[in-house]
Amino acid sequence: MMAATKPTLLSAEEALEIVLRVIQRLPPVTVPLHDALGKVLAEDIRAGDPLPPFPASIKDGYAVVASDGPGEYPVVAEARAGSDGIGVTVTPGTVAYVTTGGPIPDGADAVVQVEDTEQVPGHSHESKRVRILVQTSKGVDIRPVGCDIEKDDVVLISGQRIGAAEIGVLATVGRTMVKVYPTPKIGVLSTGDELVEPTTGCLSRGQIRDSNRAMIMAASLQHHCEVSDFGITRDDEEGLEKIIDTVISAGIDILLTSGGVSMGDKDFVKPLFHKRGTVHFSKVWMKPGKPLTFAEINSEPADKMRMKKLFAFGLPGNPVSCLVCFHLFVVPTIHFLAGWADPLPFRVQARLLQPVKTDPVRPEFHSAIVRWELNKGLGIPGFVAESTGHQRSSKILSMKSANALLELPATGSVMPAGTSVSAIIISDISTAAISKTSSSPGPASHIERFRTQELSVAESHNAEFRVAILTVSDTVASGAGPDRSGPRAVSVVTSCSERLGGAKVVSTAVVPDDVSKIKDVLQRWSDIENMDLILTLGGTGFTPRDVTPEATKELIEKETPGLLLVMMQESLKVTPFAMLSRAAAGIRGSTLIINMPGNPNAVAECMEALLPALKHGLKQIKGDKREKHPQHVAHAQAASMDTWEHSHKLAYGSGKDSSGCSCCH
Repeated sequence: MMAATKPTLLSAEEALEIVLRVIQRLPPVTVPLHDALGKVLAEDIRAGDPLPPFPASIKDGYAVVASDGPGEYPVVAEARAGSDGIGVTVTPGTVAYVTTGGPIPDGADAVVQVEDTEQVPGHSHESKRVRILVQTSKGVDIRPVGCDIEKDDVVLISGQRIGAAEIGVLATVGRTMVKVYPTPKIGVLSTGDELVEPTTGCLSRGQIRDSNRAMIMAASLQHHCEVSDFGITRDDEEGLEKIIDTVISAGIDILLTSGGVSMGDKDFVKPLFHKRGTVHFSKVWMKPGKPLTFAEINSEPADKMRMKKLFAFGLPGNPVSCLVCFHLFVVPTIHFLAGWADPLPFRVQARLLQPVKTDPVRPEFHSAIVRWELNKGLGIPGFVAESTGHQRSSKILSMKSANALLELPATGSVMPAGTSVSAIIISDISTAAISKTSSSPGPASHIERFRTQELSVAESHNAEFRVAILTVSDTVASGAGPDRSGPRAVSVVTSCSERLGGAKVVSTAVVPDDVSKIKDVLQRWSDIENMDLILTLGGTGFTPRDVTPEATKELIEKETPGLLLVMMQESLKVTPFAMLSRAAAGIRGSTLIINMPGNPNAVAECMEALLPALKHGLKQIKGDKREKHPQHVAHAQAASMDTWEHSHKLAYGSGKDSSGCSCCH
């Protein structure tokens, strides 16, 4: 007995290429204008007449003979929008009142807006007169015939999707019937002896409610398809074949089955597809969704005129795998059949908000929530991606709220937070941040993250000192490596908050080693957002790309060399290479800016060295001249002592000075 041939495992990209190569665009149909929304045009649309079809006024005002100039003139007629203006003639020395969109009377060659005129008082029995206050010129405030659309202009081309604006264009040119590509008819079928209807109240042992059918029907309706429900069929070959005949006779374009495509002895879907047509592939090298089958089933209609193709997808039975395969393969099929020029999934680049472990064997399509944030860690707007949590093909909750699938390579490694990844958008991303409550378990839900952000913003107004932290690194900014210094600095400032007088980190950013980008963030934080303290991390060494001090020195107004000295002394205790630091520190307005090393440990060492005096320095920058060291003794109250005597005692250890601060020494 010959062994069964092992199916070839295609990548997701290769499998989709096969699908798009096999399927055929549906023949065009003619539909009424109100049914054309969302569909793709199958013909060019030409204008049968010009727009406007007559010279029209751009403003409410008076149609005049431009050469008449300013003066008083009788109003001989009115030409309002909607009237034909027939029989109205403006001669030199007369004017006619016109409204926006109204026809320009014969003889007039310009319009003077109402704001540049005055009514001339007169008796009711007298004809109206108006005073023209400005000199105009020929053609002013008149739309010539065809200035918007000329007769026979192509206003829409075949292949364009019809949105609200296109409906307006079609109505403008009088097209009430339009030739379009129809959206496909989809049939949905679930297979499995274990499945029962969702209406089943009490489940027997071994039963589960059928979620896939309802889910896939809803997903198909989201793409404006006509959907037919073919119910649940048991794992029975004969019964399944009868259902296929019913599907064919119903004129279905795409059949979606779920379950019955794996390797069990009751999985009859794939063998039936082989029997009734051509199976193009039955496995895809991806996670989730490996047991995916795509086939075309031949059907001969009763009139013998044309062989109709039925395209069938055997979707996996696990709900997450089922929905992922729908988005990756069925949606592009729907788009192609419906005439889309580019049926491929819409992708964006997004940065991970948390580390993600990749599968070591198969490329993964990871459920996530993608949203636009004004500051994605780079000081610039961009998309960020947050995992929906633990991923498992049977765990439908992991797809809840997901609007994207992250394309993750099979490396078996951890992709650090900040890494840029490709995200396939599967639903509307504009509502990603609307919900404020969630019952989902797990500490990393995106709802909790939004609460944290809101709390930090509220607390920032109550903080004594507002701190911003800027990581300067080409590696981190490009997504090639994680930001280890920034989170460490946030942690250090948070743990030292009380010793710093209630300091709180209210903003963070990452920029590359670029002077202009560093300056932009520092200037915004100090001049616009009025931060009290800015800590920069990295870019203070000797390499050509180390430019943080240069950017800082261009902005600071007062240098603070003492802070640098203390940091240098502390760092030299750890490594002699600390002497290579070129850090700068100083004050800009009411903001203290300090350059620190990029090493996460060095950040903690430098902060510890600065803590004894940093709070007092920040208060002094705010203008509190009374802020002194806690042990400070006012000069007027200090015991008198000869300066040389005091110095001699300190030098030879014969006296200890613990009663005064350094300003008394």
